[in-house]
Amino acid sequence: MEEGLDLDRVNAHLENADATEVVKWAADTFGSGLVMSTSFGIQSAVMLHLVTRVVPDIPVIWVDTGYLPAETYRFADELSDRLNLNLKVYQSPISPARMEALYGRLWEQDDVGALNRYDQIRKVEPMQRALGELNATAWLAGLRADQTAHRQTLRRVGRQSDRHKVYPILNWHSRDVYQYLTAHDLPYHPYFDLGYTTVGDWHSSRPLMAGDESDRDTRFRGLKQECGLHLPQTDDEAKSLDSSSL
Repeated sequence: MEEGLDLDRVNAHLENADATEVVKWAADTFGSGLVMSTSFGIQSAVMLHLVTRVVPDIPVIWVDTGYLPAETYRFADELSDRLNLNLKVYQSPISPARMEALYGRLWEQDDVGALNRYDQIRKVEPMQRALGELNATAWLAGLRADQTAHRQTLRRVGRQSDRHKVYPILNWHSRDVYQYLTAHDLPYHPYFDLGYTTVGDWHSSRPLMAGDESDRDTRFRGLKQECGLHLPQTDDEAKSLDSSSL
């Protein structure tokens, strides 16, 4: 059914749909080709709960960079058990120790090119491999328009490379997230209580500070906002992922 989707028509149809309706539409449209991703970040329980209520056995892709805080690994175990997730864990074939021996501590080099190389090795390659091995035709992700300038350009349904991307909570704000977590008695990541509004690798995340203009300023040492997972791999659109630096 997904072949030849008219994205303008689809987005007009889903414009006023709530998040659960968007997930149901995606499940009906893409069937066994539908997957979702999670980072087990601050608010990840929202999407994991929202989606698995509709599609309990959906493959949940988690890219483990090998540099996540200990609290993230424990949070992942907690949510996986509680929600009975069909979790698919993917990692780079290059170990953290090998990567550092070959390229140094890329996150310390104050260079966007070094960060892009890090993201390609530890995040983008494993995710692309996961999507291929799982025969994914569509990917549910918890991006919100208020997070970055790039995400403000997204629609609820789009395409990334040769797959569709669906963003059920694209129009949500922090209050919507809080209300959903409270209504369903779901946990935040433990770092929320330490002042973090978003968390990834231990070396590239910090608490929100008074001078930050957005949550994403707390990531990647303020040098960029996107890690590349949610950017199409084209010259025009992958502005924060320069594959020529690999």
